[in-house]
Amino acid sequence: MLVYNVLTKDKIDFSDVPKAEINCYKWLKGYEPKAFGQLILIKDKGFALKLTAYEKNPKAIYTEYGQPVYKDSCLEFFVRFNKESPLYLNFEMNSNGAFLASVRSDRKNKTNIHEKTALPEVKSTKQEEFWTVETFFSFDQVNALFGKCDFNKGDVFYGNFYKCGDETEIPHYGMWSPINTENADFHQPVFFGELVIG
Repeated sequence: MLVYNVLTKDKIDFSDVPKAEINCYKWLKGYEPKAFGQLILIKDKGFALKLTAYEKNPKAIYTEYGQPVYKDSCLEFFVRFNKESPLYLNFEMNSNGAFLASVRSDRKNKTNIHEKTALPEVKSTKQEEFWTVETFFSFDQVNALFGKCDFNKGDVFYGNFYKCGDETEIPHYGMWSPINTENADFHQPVFFGELVIG
């Protein structure tokens, strides 16, 4: 997927940004909402992220940072910003704007991001047919989590975009880059897709 590259943060416009379609619903069938992720690199600033899901009434019980939002209707972004490091970030959000986030080497070994850097803000929007969440990762935050990172045109790093709901009316697990495991498990960085800075 192409990561859109812009020069300013004055106004972030996702209208022409490529979409990572979350259309691989592998482990459970019966509910496969349309969803996608978008990512923008803003020169000398950081990364702007937007995730969108077409659901009319998303389940949204949790309201605070650190709560298990994956049990709600949830959109997620997992990423290895530093391809030289085994660490990856899991960033999981519900339609209330509540989020769960940690940097980890695998499912079990994690550090909550507030222990290493300031928390990003999450903006959520609910429309009649869809909902969105947006956030921004500054380079200061990225470097605090992953060590010093440089991003230039043509560079590649790795990540995945997910749609899930562990305890929704119809549990579901969707992804952009397919995961080849028998059981549902998003914590599989070996299956992350390429994110190329355009």
